[in-house]
Amino acid sequence: MTAARLSVLLPHRLGLLTYVATTPVSPGDVVAVPLGARTVVGVVWDDPPDEALDAARLKPIRGLASHIRLPRELRAFVDFLARYTMSERGAVLKMVLRGGEGLVDPPPRTALALTGTQPERWTPARTAVREALAAGPLARRDLTAASGVSPAVITGLLKAGVLNEVAIDEPPRPQPTPTPTDLSPDQAEAARALRRTGFHVSLLEGVTGSGKTEVYFEAIAAALDAGRQALVLMPEIALTPMVTARLLRRFGETPEEWHSERTPAARVALWRAAARGEARIVVGARSALFLPFADLGVIVVDEEHDASFKQEDGVIYNARDMAVVRARAADIPVVLASATPSVESRINADTGRYHRVVLPSRHSGTALPTIRAVDLRRNAPPRGEWLSPPVRRAVTEALEAGEQALLFLNRRGYAPLTVCRRCGHRFHCPNCAASLVDHRFRAQLMCHHCGHEEPRPRACPSCEASDSLVPCGPGVERVEEEARMLWPQARCEVLSSDLGGGPRALAEALDRVERGERDIIVGTQLVAKGFTFPRLQFVAVVDADLGLENGDPRAAERTFQMLTQVTGRAGRVHAGGRALLQTHAPDHPVIRAMVSGDGEAFYQEETEARRDGGLPPFQRLASVIVSAPDRAEAHAHAVALARTAPMDGVEVLGPAEAPLAVLRGRHRFRLLVRAPRSTPLQTIMATWLAQVPVEGAIRRAVDIDPQSFL
Repeated sequence: MTAARLSVLLPHRLGLLTYVATTPVSPGDVVAVPLGARTVVGVVWDDPPDEALDAARLKPIRGLASHIRLPRELRAFVDFLARYTMSERGAVLKMVLRGGEGLVDPPPRTALALTGTQPERWTPARTAVREALAAGPLARRDLTAASGVSPAVITGLLKAGVLNEVAIDEPPRPQPTPTPTDLSPDQAEAARALRRTGFHVSLLEGVTGSGKTEVYFEAIAAALDAGRQALVLMPEIALTPMVTARLLRRFGETPEEWHSERTPAARVALWRAAARGEARIVVGARSALFLPFADLGVIVVDEEHDASFKQEDGVIYNARDMAVVRARAADIPVVLASATPSVESRINADTGRYHRVVLPSRHSGTALPTIRAVDLRRNAPPRGEWLSPPVRRAVTEALEAGEQALLFLNRRGYAPLTVCRRCGHRFHCPNCAASLVDHRFRAQLMCHHCGHEEPRPRACPSCEASDSLVPCGPGVERVEEEARMLWPQARCEVLSSDLGGGPRALAEALDRVERGERDIIVGTQLVAKGFTFPRLQFVAVVDADLGLENGDPRAAERTFQMLTQVTGRAGRVHAGGRALLQTHAPDHPVIRAMVSGDGEAFYQEETEARRDGGLPPFQRLASVIVSAPDRAEAHAHAVALARTAPMDGVEVLGPAEAPLAVLRGRHRFRLLVRAPRSTPLQTIMATWLAQVPVEGAIRRAVDIDPQSFL
């Protein structure tokens, strides 16, 4: 067979290269190719090869590297995401292949068995091994545990020929026994709308406690009934156990989990299982979107409004939006679920791009909680404390009634700032323009941007004064301290994503709360996402204004979403839920919307504000962050970009120093680009940025559709 040219995409910056092959290969095949003195893995791609290259210089591929293939829809997804985010295709492919660890076939499963050969004598330890194998072969680890002997005994029996290794089959997968959910009429109608086939986007919007999860399970059931796979994207690892438990009850099989807390071996096994079609249901973080599913049948994005779906470094993408892109490439449905959809998704539904499915009432039949604002200008807490008199009375009443109370503050740690009252020294991160957060549980000062930690000192490092360090402002740990002082007999629990002990400790804490073993919950945004605590009847938001005045165009939307979600934890099972919002701005549109319960008015007002301000989705935004170790160097490059900025139909604002001016030791300047939706923004930006090459230690990060403005 004559050598045929083909394009191979490599998972690094070199991207697409041309090779030749003398054996048949096709797009999607994973192949080993020479690259200099090395052999690397790449994927045969759909692009036509470069016919202008001298054939004598082309190197042949070295054969298939794996039996796993990347399906057409995944290749199309890689191409689109690279174009849209202005990233290198190789960088996107790297997110799919994950270093290639799942490509190699795992070694066959083996176990140890008796051969019939007799040892010189049967010692008690050897006899224990024989008895453990009486029922059949066992893996070495299992045999060690069952017999109670040392590994050396087993090794000795292998060398003596008393034992040998035998191949064993994979254990059969359990046959699922689905348990259909008893849906309410509203849920059943919504479920019917979600069981359609082919590409379409459904915005599943329902009040908190309306049973959205059970409804989107029906979309998953439709995919499984067709023999296909399902992907559920979650914004928080802490939510995964709850959703997987409910999926197990519904479908009779344990879903696979994909997130950073899984071991490397578990992730490799799941990557292969997805590629082979063996992983029927996967629940995962945003990176699960890049798994090579053999036959993906539906994608669900739960809490679709959540900002955690945006990847902010490396390849910068929004998993919610890219889930729609991957679904379109695969011609499958995608469900976006939320009690408080993003304004962009609501507008897409209003304009007919998405199909809006609404659950107007709670599944339990209870009413939504009553919400009132506490004007802190008239009802201030005692000096140095954070809970107002109305909140204190409400918590006391809840405890006397045998109910749970939630004190919510979206700020981790004990205090956001520590200051020396003698000399005024403030503790800042050495790598970032950010204050160090005091974490009393860990006795650490921590930076929540770069991860820097240092022990909390006993004396001021500047003036060496002892006992002079004072916390400024509250975090959840400080609110818990106040709660324990006010209600010493109550059982308190802090629920925060940085709880010591990791996800397992957090899951145990959530179980204690759900079982009613805690009376007062002090929590961050973690508790606002999907949990049902049967005894929880009262919610107090310690600082409802937090996040409203931070210069973010989405500040009002995000605060409304957060407050709606957290107050929606109250009264989900029993009637009588209620909430208080501590605020210095009771007349703010967000606070008014919360108190009146008129979410539709808020969405209409926010939509008009976006339209008038030329903000997404009515116009397009992109940002360019220029960074360097030297401030002057970063500023000079940003200014050079501004001078060459395109003028026709595109507005470039800046450069301005980023709100987080230093991050991980790099000084940062920001340019913001705004353009009409019809503008080919990526093409214009690519031409513009090419005029000012990156040199030295300068870095540029392009963010299409930015969600964060830090």
